[in-house]
Amino acid sequence: MPDAGNMRAKEIAALIASASQEELPELERRYADDPRRQVRDALARAHRRLDRDQAERDRVLGMYEAQRELGGDGIVVGVDEVGRGAVAGPLTVAAVALPYRPVVWGINDSKQLSPARREQLAAQIEEIAIATGIAHVPPEQIDSVGMAAALRLAMKEAIANTGVEPDSVLIDGNPVRVHPRETNVVKGDATIACIAAASIVAKVMRDALMVGYDAVYPQYHFAACKGYASADHVEAIRAHGLSEIHRVSFCGNFVETPRLF
Repeated sequence: MPDAGNMRAKEIAALIASASQEELPELERRYADDPRRQVRDALARAHRRLDRDQAERDRVLGMYEAQRELGGDGIVVGVDEVGRGAVAGPLTVAAVALPYRPVVWGINDSKQLSPARREQLAAQIEEIAIATGIAHVPPEQIDSVGMAAALRLAMKEAIANTGVEPDSVLIDGNPVRVHPRETNVVKGDATIACIAAASIVAKVMRDALMVGYDAVYPQYHFAACKGYASADHVEAIRAHGLSEIHRVSFCGNFVETPRLF
């Protein structure tokens, strides 16, 4: 480690700023009595940064521990949906069999993550997962059978599409009764690792579909709204009517005319 007597305060501050949790105690020992404010401030910032890092590690490890407590040590499949409240596009369900190691650091409820971070984590999940399954229910089927039935169909299909026989199935939300080993967890996407993984994979998959639909139906702003009833989307529905991917049963408050496409 460089000699403190030969280093400027700026250089020491930079060294402290890049220190890992393992390196910081030695740096603190060396520079604890340094009278320069820049060094003292750098030590204080480093402590705050490492405290945040430790809290984040504890949060993620807590999600894995919650998965183990509810699902056990076998193959645990997490299930979550995206698009239930949209007025256009499919309902998408993902099922992810997530192992306990390696840990996917940063995993969280997909709604708490930026699009770029979701895509990064989805790629890691796809690489690490024991298996993943995806199911999409198209708008016309949602209109035909209703959302509750569509959700059950999609969850059954997504679990089947993993290609594995789970020892436990952990599903976000209220009971849906789609698997004999099902356990339901309200807000599970924020508390259970495999459910959070499913929420991320489902969100990334469905968002990509909606961006693709935006190229076909640019007037509806699907790339931005992802099929939800944003102000611009509702205005477009009123101006242009419904497309082939709108859920007619969800759009009664916006338009009375039939589909235009």
